[in-house]
Order: sequence, then C-alpha cells, then structure tokens
Amino acid sequence: MKNYLKLVLPTILLFTFFSCDKIDDFLGDGSDDDQTDDDIPVTEVNYKFYSTLQVGGEGASEISAYDPETKKLFVVNVESNEISVFDISDLGDPVRLNPILCPNPGSPNSVSVKNGLLAVAIEAEDKQSQGAVELFKTNTQEDIATYKVGALPDMVTFTPDGKYIVVANEGEPNDDYTVDPEGKVSIIKVETGDVYNLDFTAFNGDEESLEAAGFRVFGPNATLAMDVEPEYVAVSDDSKKAWVTLQENNGVAVVNLETKQIESILPLGFKDYSATGNEIDPSDRDDKKQLRSVPAFGIYQPDAIAYYNVNGMDYIVTANEGDAREYEGTPGFVEEGRLDDLVLDSTVFPDFETLQLEENVGRLKITTTLGDIDNDGDYDEIYNYGARSFTIWSGTGQLIHDSANDISEQTLALTPGAFNGDDGRSDDKGAEPEAVTIQKIGDRYILFVGLERNNQVIVYDISGPYFPAFIQILETAGDVGPEGVLAIAAEDSPTGKELLVVSNEVSGTVTFYENN
Repeated sequence: MKNYLKLVLPTILLFTFFSCDKIDDFLGDGSDDDQTDDDIPVTEVNYKFYSTLQVGGEGASEISAYDPETKKLFVVNVESNEISVFDISDLGDPVRLNPILCPNPGSPNSVSVKNGLLAVAIEAEDKQSQGAVELFKTNTQEDIATYKVGALPDMVTFTPDGKYIVVANEGEPNDDYTVDPEGKVSIIKVETGDVYNLDFTAFNGDEESLEAAGFRVFGPNATLAMDVEPEYVAVSDDSKKAWVTLQENNGVAVVNLETKQIESILPLGFKDYSATGNEIDPSDRDDKKQLRSVPAFGIYQPDAIAYYNVNGMDYIVTANEGDAREYEGTPGFVEEGRLDDLVLDSTVFPDFETLQLEENVGRLKITTTLGDIDNDGDYDEIYNYGARSFTIWSGTGQLIHDSANDISEQTLALTPGAFNGDDGRSDDKGAEPEAVTIQKIGDRYILFVGLERNNQVIVYDISGPYFPAFIQILETAGDVGPEGVLAIAAEDSPTGKELLVVSNEVSGTVTFYENN
C-alpha cells in the first residue's frame, strides 16, 4: 500500500493545488480489509492561509503557546528577551499586549499553557549553570513562582491533566568543552511546587549495550549522564508517561511521571540511504535536484516529538532533523566534516575517488565519530546527520513507519523551488524536519511537520500508523525558519475552526492557517 500511495497521491495532489480534501480511501491500519467507504467518517482537512503576525526581527518568534481562556498567544521572543503577548480573540485584527519580562537573568527558550497558567523555560546567563522555569497567570500576566531546574532548559510542557510541568534540560557544554553539565529531565508538581531533577547516572553502566544498538556517547571525557542532551518532550494522554528526545545521542528517554524515574533509553539506530525508497539528494554542487541511492547512513537524531494513541496503543512521532556538535573553543570539539575529507577504505569503497567528487557524494556532511569500525584510520561506513523524515515509533521504541524519502519526493514534485532550500541544503540535512505536532480532527489524526530549510509545513494523515497519507504542503511567502508548530482545536479557536500556528524564527513571524 505504501508504494501505491507514492505512485498515486502525487498525481491526485497536482490536480488539487497542494490539497486533498478527502483521502479516507487511503486510511487504515491494515486490520480490516473489508472496511467500506461508508464505514469511515468523512472529515475534511484542508488548511489555508489566514494571516501573519510580524512579531519582530530574527529570533523574535521561536515557540508559541495559546491560552483558550483569554485568547492570548504567548511567543518566545529571543530578540527582545521577552515573551511577546497578543490578544487574538479577533484573529483578523490581533492586538499586541504588554510583554512578559522574566525576572530571572538569562534567555527564554520555551513556553506552555494550561489551566490559566503560563510556564516559561529560561536558560541562565551562564548556560552551564542551573536554569529556571517561571510561572505566570495568563489573565493578569502576574509572576507567581520560580523553580530551579537543570542546565539549559530547552523545552517545557504541562501534562494534559495540568498536574505537572515537564522540562528537557539540555546541559550543553561550554565552547571550550571543559565544562559539560549533566542533561536532566525535570518534573515540577504544580500544586506543591516540588521539583524532581532526574539525571541519567543510572545508565552510565549501560553505555556499551546502548551504543551497540545505535545510541551515541561521544563527547570528550563525558559519561553518558554528561553526554545526553534532552531536547523535547511528549506526554501521554493519561499524564503518566513522557518521552524525551536525546537528539545528539540518537535516542529517546522514557520517563515514568508517577514514580519520577527515567525508565529506559530507546536507541534509534540508523537509516540506510542505499536502500530502495530511502534515496536522497546528497549534493548542492551537481546542478540537479535528484534523489539517488548513496552508500551512507542517516542518524535519526530527532528534535521535536509528539504523542498519540490509536486503539489503546501508544505511538510517538519524531521529526528527524539531525544535529552536529561544533564547539570551536580551546580545546573544543568539532565532529562535522565532509565526505571528501575522509580517507575511505578502498576495499569497501573501490570507487572512492568517484564517490568523493563534489557532484557525487563528496559534499555530504558527515560525522567523524562513526564509521571507522576496525580502528585502522580509514572509514568503512559513512554517517550523515538526521534522516530527512518523520518516524512513527511504538511507545517502546519499535519502528512502525518511517516516511523514507516521501518528504523529499513530495516537495520536489509540488514545490521544486523550495526543495532542500532550493538545493542549497542537499549536502547537509535536506529539508530538516524540525517541528512536529498532531491534531485530532473528527476520527482522524493529522500530523504537521515543520521543514526548517524549506520554510514549509508538510501535512499527513497518520490515523493508520502503518500507512500515513500525505495531504498538503503549507507555505507563506516571507516566512523563514519554522521553529515551532502549534495546533489549536476548533472548540478553543477564536475562529471556531481548527488552527495551525507556525512560529518562524528567522523571519520573526507567526503565521496562522485555518482548516476549511
């Protein structure tokens, strides 16, 4: 069925101007081959541009949160070191309100809203020091509490029941790589203010087995607990469990919110770009926008993560952006290179001279920390950052569906000018799927994936986790660098219809799309 969709959907979509109002014929999880069209509820999904807010310049619009009670939108504005606030009760004429200035020195990174409360993650001026989460009332914007968390809190979210705040603390090293704080996951009990800062020291002894399964621990002189960098959080509907991406490490941590323990680490492994269906465009110097098989592996390295539940089963969806460590102080640490910088094993790659041409695969960004499997000084395998895809995993880390090269195929077919940043990022991480969110509309689960380098959001129906179906591509002229995507349900929306809110970091804009 996957191959059928790849062949048929692009043709259909060309006649619907990037929009497919009814794709129910393609839905399902393969469990009922006798299901008829009449059995499937018809729910329209067709998002269209509504309006754009110019929050400021570069860095003025990173992550947004919405309060349905006050109809306020809260936007992380690093440019002005504030939370910009807008009344969007009339989305056609939004009103800029007084901003929230965080009393703690440092910079805001993330926001989340629940039950009339706004949580703000704030990194310290010295990024290696303890960060904070600041709590405000959404109606009065009054500062009501401060919680000390781990170093560099990068993402904050409330649990669905509103009882806890969960924080991913990256714990990044300094530029010299001489100070490397532990990555931590913080759990804040809202009612009491109790803070649980969970570390990964219990997994230090598991490093070898985790690495054998595709996990990475590679910072200079770092233990696993120091090396992990929690990036993003997704929480189950029952508020009992959280999944936290460990981007640089290529894994996901599973956190029990009831016992306040990190239960496990799920290594994500690697993606074979030589396999049929996984083809990429590896060069920005070949004057072509063309997907082809290459003898390299992608490292999933997800940034954002989202949760949903189908028929009682937990699923998590990752945006497989990829990321390299580049710390250029003294002594520092830089893992990134290009394929033509490597000495390749001539037995494994007898055509290495041709392979390393710029117009072939020589420009591909690679990590120098993987691939010399026999430690003889040359490289037997090639590893590129990210997977140029989104992936649906089970709650226990089983790969259910990877979008393979579908993001590349759809953007190349429908918006060739935007493909891989007009081909300028083909050698790097492609479109860079970074942001992800899920909106339930009727009985359907709709996935939105922000493509950082394409300046687009790509939309899929993932109601059948094994058989996602492409719906449309959203893009607006002037929007650059989508950093966050936020779904607003129809019952909470100021327009009475589902909204998608896209925060664009580089252009400093927030764009609204409405489901028509």
